[in-house]
Amino acid sequence: MLNFVYVFLGGGLGSLCRYSIARWMVNHRLDFPLATFIANVLACLILGYLVSLKVNNNVAAHWQLVFMTGFCGGFSTFSTFTAETFLLFEEGMNFMGLLYIATSLLVCLGSLYLGLRLGSSSF
Repeated sequence: MLNFVYVFLGGGLGSLCRYSIARWMVNHRLDFPLATFIANVLACLILGYLVSLKVNNNVAAHWQLVFMTGFCGGFSTFSTFTAETFLLFEEGMNFMGLLYIATSLLVCLGSLYLGLRLGSSSF
């Protein structure tokens, strides 16, 4: 039962951080969905770092639940990414939609890799 509490706390914190980025970006009207992009890239960086620490047995199980499952799960958002991509195509912004898909995938993969490298160099 305590594991659910750990995930709940981390997920709530991650969601609040994502909401804060979205609120901060509200005055920056862009065609590119930057708030979701930033949240997903940062979540991948953090997750990569934590996975690297986990591999080296330096993260206790309850902290894995708080930060990896909870925080990163609440902070990143595939459903919003998908909805924003759909809306870009729906509004006839096909190039921007394709750009969003490509940059999200490539930058998130790069961010995860960077997190893995940063975590493994911590030892």
